Amino acid sequence: MQKRGVVLKKTFSFDKELTVNRLGYGTMQLPGKGVWGPSTDPQNAIKVLTTVLDNGVDFIDTADAYGPLFANLYLKKALQQRPHTKVMVATKVGLTRQGPDKWTPNGRPEYLRQQVELNLFSLGLDQIDLLQLHRVDPAVPLAEQLGVLRDMQAEGKIKHIGLSQVSVQQLEEAQKIVPIVSVQNRYNLVDRADEDVLHYAEQHHLAFIPWFPLATGKLAADQRLQQIAAKYDVGPAQIALAWLLKTSEVVLPIPGTKSVVHALENLKAQEIELSEEELNDLNELK
Repeated sequence: MQKRGVVLKKTFSFDKELTVNRLGYGTMQLPGKGVWGPSTDPQNAIKVLTTVLDNGVDFIDTADAYGPLFANLYLKKALQQRPHTKVMVATKVGLTRQGPDKWTPNGRPEYLRQQVELNLFSLGLDQIDLLQLHRVDPAVPLAEQLGVLRDMQAEGKIKHIGLSQVSVQQLEEAQKIVPIVSVQNRYNLVDRADEDVLHYAEQHHLAFIPWFPLATGKLAADQRLQQIAAKYDVGPAQIALAWLLKTSEVVLPIPGTKSVVHALENLKAQEIELSEEELNDLNELK
C-alpha cells in the first residue's frame, strides 16, 4: 500500500495516450429501480452526465447490464452533447439480466462478442477504451472468455482489457492470456476484504476501480467520521471518497448518483487533504 499521509497523484495513466483524473463517475444508478428499465427522468440522467463532464470528470464507468443498455444510451447522448470533451469510457460485458436486481453470468465467447458489439453501438463508439469482464463465468474456461476479448482487441474494437470481482489467483491466470490493465472489485472504507487485490494492482500498475465506494449507510452514524466531515464542511460520502483517493494512487473511485447536486458534492472529495491523524482514525473504522 502507499505510505499514508503522502500527497498522491490526481491522475492515472493507462498508457502514453490515456491519462485520466482519478475521481470518475459510474452510471449504475441512472436506470430504474434495481438497475432495471429506463430512468424515471431520462433528461435528468443525461444532465448528471453532462454536469460531471463539465466539471473535470474524464473517466466514466458503465456496463451493458445497467438497464440493460439504458445507462449506455444516456451516456451516448451526453457524449453527443459534449463532442469536444475528451473522456475515457470503460464498460463491461458478461452479466445477463432477468429483472430488477437479478444478475447471471454468461461468459460464452459468442455472447461476449455480441455484447461488445452492442456496447459499441449503444455508446456510439468505434472503439472501447476499457472493456472489463463483468464477472468470470465458472461454467466457461477463462481462456475462452478472455480469448474472444483478446481477438476483438486485435480487431481494434477494444483498446484495453480489465476484470471485475476477481481474486489475485484469477488475475495472475488472466495475465497469462492477455494483458490486464484494471481490476474492479468491491472496496470501501468499511469493506476491505479485497485488500490483497489492491496490493497486486499497486505492484503491477493496474487501475483499481472500487465499486460501491461509499457504503455511507454504515458510515453516517460514526462520530469521528462526522467530526472529520464537519471540519471540511462536507458529508460522510465525500470523506469516504477522499480516503479512497488517499489510500493508493492506483485507486480510481467511480461514485454514482442520479442527483446533480450529489455529483457536484462528490467532486469536492478530490480537494480534501486528510491529515495522517484523520487517516489513522478512518483506517480503524473497518
